[in-house]
Amino acid sequence: MELSKAFVKAKNPCADGFRWFLRHRPQGEDYQPLLDALVADGRVDDACWLLAQFGPTSAVLQLDELSCESIVFAGAIEVRGGIDAGARVRAGRGIRAGGDIQVGRELVAGETIAAGGVVEATTLEAGGDLLAGAAVVEGALRVGGQLRIARDLVCRRDLDVGAQASVGGVLVAQGEVRVARSLRVRGTLRTGGGVRAGDGVLVDGAIDCGSHLDAGWGIKAGGPITARGAIRAGESLCADGEIAAGAGYGVYAGLCVQREDWAGSARVIATERPAELLSGCWVGPAVLA
Repeated sequence: MELSKAFVKAKNPCADGFRWFLRHRPQGEDYQPLLDALVADGRVDDACWLLAQFGPTSAVLQLDELSCESIVFAGAIEVRGGIDAGARVRAGRGIRAGGDIQVGRELVAGETIAAGGVVEATTLEAGGDLLAGAAVVEGALRVGGQLRIARDLVCRRDLDVGAQASVGGVLVAQGEVRVARSLRVRGTLRTGGGVRAGDGVLVDGAIDCGSHLDAGWGIKAGGPITARGAIRAGESLCADGEIAAGAGYGVYAGLCVQREDWAGSARVIATERPAELLSGCWVGPAVLA
């Protein structure tokens, strides 16, 4: 696709960026070579703007290894080994690597990001799924599809997932955790902000939530469940330990269940009855399956 002067101008570019285009590509340029030229000249923001305006292509960049300061590619990036970038990696479609993905600042893909090893970035955004052995993100992490991490996930700010999320180890987030479907953690779950799951929350270890803990279905933990805010479950609440809400807040089970069905579908199981229990059927301690 060739981008002419009139075509680019119709997108209302910033004055400085359009002057660069007129000075360096007055006759126009093909889409990807123009992105490459902008990145090479240090104009990565302009390249990202151009990609946002004209969208992805079907092109595929296949490499053995990728090492660079920044790259903006309109298609998909497929690397047999690892990716190491000092600043930014952005693709209009997916990004796949057989090894680690290490990016100093932004890692963004219009579709799935998949790594055979660890993913590290300051901020990460995937329009599709995020699949990795482990992940460490210093800023926000946004996933439009599923999140599947084989080992630990550490996110220093908010975590947003558009489908279900599964973490094979510990999940630590210093901000909010928002999952549109179910949240499954095989280690412990610890957050600085609230946790909200559209479906259920299942954690093999303890849950330590920095604000409100909400699930559309049930919440089950293999350790205690503690929150600094309210604990609200659409169905049952089960913990192998205490269930404790924050000071002045309540514990609610069965919010999506009729009262006559609480005994079967809004059970509250813990080592002792939560002092703040305001809805649900208290069962008592039980051995969790």
